[in-house]
Amino acid sequence: MYTPNLIIGYIYSPKTGETMKFILSNAIACAMLFVAAKTNAQVILPKGLSEAEMNLLEHSHYTFPTTRGITTAPAGPVRTMAQWEELAGLVVTYTGYESIVRQIIDHAQEECIVLVACSDSNNVKSDLIADGIPLTNVRYIEVPFNSIWVRDYGGHTVYQNDVGNRGLVEWIYNRPRPDDDVMPDAHGAFFGIPVYSTTAAPNDIMNTGGNWMVDGAGTAFASELITDENDGTGSYSLPYPTHSEAAIDAIFNTWMGINRYVKMPTLPFDGIHHIDMHMKFVNEETILWGEYPAGESDGPQIEANLAYIQATFNSCYGTPYKVKRIPMPPSSGGVYPAAGGYYRTYTNHVIVNKTIIVPGYRTEYDTTAQRILEECYPGYTIKFIDVDNSGSALISQSGAIHCITNNIGVDNPLLIRHQELADTYDDVNPYAVTAFIKHVSGINTATLQYSTDGGTVWTPVSMTSIGSDNYTANIPAQAVGTHVLYYIQASAVSGKTQVKPLVAPAGNFDFYVLGTSGIANKPMGDGGINVFPNPAGAITCIDLTNVNGKITVSLQNILSQTVQTIFTGNVDMNKKVFFDASQYEAGTYLVKVTTANGVMVSKVIVK
Repeated sequence: MYTPNLIIGYIYSPKTGETMKFILSNAIACAMLFVAAKTNAQVILPKGLSEAEMNLLEHSHYTFPTTRGITTAPAGPVRTMAQWEELAGLVVTYTGYESIVRQIIDHAQEECIVLVACSDSNNVKSDLIADGIPLTNVRYIEVPFNSIWVRDYGGHTVYQNDVGNRGLVEWIYNRPRPDDDVMPDAHGAFFGIPVYSTTAAPNDIMNTGGNWMVDGAGTAFASELITDENDGTGSYSLPYPTHSEAAIDAIFNTWMGINRYVKMPTLPFDGIHHIDMHMKFVNEETILWGEYPAGESDGPQIEANLAYIQATFNSCYGTPYKVKRIPMPPSSGGVYPAAGGYYRTYTNHVIVNKTIIVPGYRTEYDTTAQRILEECYPGYTIKFIDVDNSGSALISQSGAIHCITNNIGVDNPLLIRHQELADTYDDVNPYAVTAFIKHVSGINTATLQYSTDGGTVWTPVSMTSIGSDNYTANIPAQAVGTHVLYYIQASAVSGKTQVKPLVAPAGNFDFYVLGTSGIANKPMGDGGINVFPNPAGAITCIDLTNVNGKITVSLQNILSQTVQTIFTGNVDMNKKVFFDASQYEAGTYLVKVTTANGVMVSKVIVK
């Protein structure tokens, strides 16, 4: 292992807002670290490159490693795990911002093993005990490290044949931090997982986990940082990997099972260009996107990227992505990144089995974020950790909760994948529920559970195999106005059991039976409806596409009773209409668009 004879540091002063970056000899650094320990000062490497690290790279004092671990691809085909799948462990590194890390450990240890990389496990145990945190599911590895940003340098779980042999795939870390770069080897050794490293030509890839978002079904999202750092023309005259975009895509296909790699332009004010700072896959067909006030900071590019995604790509089910919006909060003084504010974000959260751990800022923004996240993750436990106070302003380093954690998937998962049924006008025909269900030992039973009384009584229906690991069952037709809840449960031949959603029955899939009795829903062809912002609290836009002729747009309550006719008239292809959500009581409403060809309905939450 290469160990530089220089120590790189970064100190942030909350009082002045200034940062001090430095590069020191080991001897001087040791003296400073002794003083820091006595004064409780923190010497912390930033999420991005410090000025000293840039100098180190610029003057070729560092060479990225070329080989380590297993440098041949895992036996294919492989599938990269989505972050909402079942976890065996969550890994963190105990260095700097320890109070935040301890809170993460506290919440996560209720869900899985928490593996703590540290220099002295006894000190960590003492800190946890002092905070009243149970040690039952906490484990430790005493290994060298450079920084806290384990999401960026950690490995990523893949499975052979969807659910079979487990592996970690890790990349060249784009920082001169050799101990961080080899950390996945220690994680893999602890969990007994082979580690595959894209560090040797011709498969050398530089990447960071913060710029990596996957749906568990072969699609990955990233910013164009992935192509910039692998085109051989890096900023520091160093031997960066040299690949065409097609070659990059081929490597990720072979090593991680990615068959569609979506790349978006980088954002002007996000200096690290990591998409986890403004977006998050909630499930295979739903994406949570950060939202700035109109024209503010990275707002214009975020909106352009979102429009590009919606116009160009469908979910793995072949349907348009569902998009949920969540505010990007400003400082207490109203400052956003364009004016020098930190890159405050709620999308930078981590999913740990049935718990969502979220960065927190201030109550007036956190309460709105919680409501949106509860809609995204019904039934999950949502925990906020303050990352913006003067004692532990983690967000000042351009990162938050997702950035300092990394997920390790379970061995031999029982995978259930299902596209949620949409609201319907059909009260005549049964509702077919189809799911992809797979385990390495085979499936023993698959069951659909549904309820029409709010979840008090659940009716089981056996699901039938229809081949290719797909199973189906029907929910009987229901009367207009019925709110149907349902979930899927399965058991493997090995005895392994699982439900989908993972929190069922506390959280579940649902749909409403709308309209007038005896009238089935008619298809709308290629027409589309997008309501934003949603949740709504003021002027709200209903954006209609591919709609022709005379239409009526109305707002209805959940019983399909019209509370406002918003628009009636002729349109040609596209139309935007508006309503004022502040006029209505908080709750769930339906925007109904009626044309000669049929009906479209979209749910809107009034806050």
